[in-house]
Amino acid sequence: MYKNEELNVRIAELRGNYYQIGLEQGNELKSLPILKQLEQLKELTKNSNVQSAKQIIRSASPNFFQELKGLAAGLGMDLDSAIQLFSGYDVVFPEMGCTTLINNGYYVRNYDFSPEMYDARLVFMNPVDGYSSVGFSQQVIGRLDGMNEKGLVVGLHFVNNNHREEGFIATTIVRMLLEQCTNIEEAITFITNIPHGYCYNYSITDQSGKSVLVEAAPQHQVINSVSPLICTNHFESETLRGKNRMQIQGSVKRKEYVNSLLKENLTAMSAYYHFNEESSPLFFKYYKEYFGTLHTVVYSPEDLSIIIGVGGNSKPMVFSLIEYIEGRASLPKFIKGIIKHS
Repeated sequence: MYKNEELNVRIAELRGNYYQIGLEQGNELKSLPILKQLEQLKELTKNSNVQSAKQIIRSASPNFFQELKGLAAGLGMDLDSAIQLFSGYDVVFPEMGCTTLINNGYYVRNYDFSPEMYDARLVFMNPVDGYSSVGFSQQVIGRLDGMNEKGLVVGLHFVNNNHREEGFIATTIVRMLLEQCTNIEEAITFITNIPHGYCYNYSITDQSGKSVLVEAAPQHQVINSVSPLICTNHFESETLRGKNRMQIQGSVKRKEYVNSLLKENLTAMSAYYHFNEESSPLFFKYYKEYFGTLHTVVYSPEDLSIIIGVGGNSKPMVFSLIEYIEGRASLPKFIKGIIKHS
């Protein structure tokens, strides 16, 4: 028996310098019913080391720091509180799932989690002093996945939270990569020099058509250049596979199924349907267990186009990052979809 729920993903358009972008988001959040989410964030971040976070962010990503300052001002809170809540440093976070295929010049992905802790927000950002980007937000200024104007595409894949150290959650790292990297080489340099809090995979591609999988634990990162690239929620390298969760059969099965699709030589749009159809082995409805498919997205680095669907069996919506940057895009306020709770 399934219960239908409407899921509306807001589209945010942000322009200006990073402080202004942060300020605008703070004002946006004040007009939304976010008290429950703020209470959750306070619980998840209550033991985070704010001073370490502040020092690292200032050095590693000055623009990100300016955005946090603006966000604090917009929300009417002190900077330390904003860093604690929204920087993604030293955060406890639940398990989640994701499946990605990078092939034939596109990056297709399902994001599986719970609507209760999902921002439900797609952000188009055009800063005057940085790279423009589009991506799904988490904790407001983090990103679950995204693409920047240089054609760099990055997404995260949870692996394990049992090997935790002080460092950033993957949503912040994805955001920083989109913020300041133009290609795979720069992304690898950055990702191997930033402190990681948990075990995550990062699937990355760029306009070269190459793709790379970064298996990242707090203590060590393993870089695998592979094409086509299929990524789910477990480590495969001999160095890191001991850090996997006990049960990885589901993750392995999803990877095997995507591998079976390679012989079909899918286009970007046909890949979207293979991922988004509710009958697909890649689509899940376990929302109460933090494993229900919330969005399907296809990023195409070559022409900077995006195909998006919210929930299952969703009519695809197509956007252009180039048109947004040039001011020619007419974006809706929401992308609507239906999720069916099992």
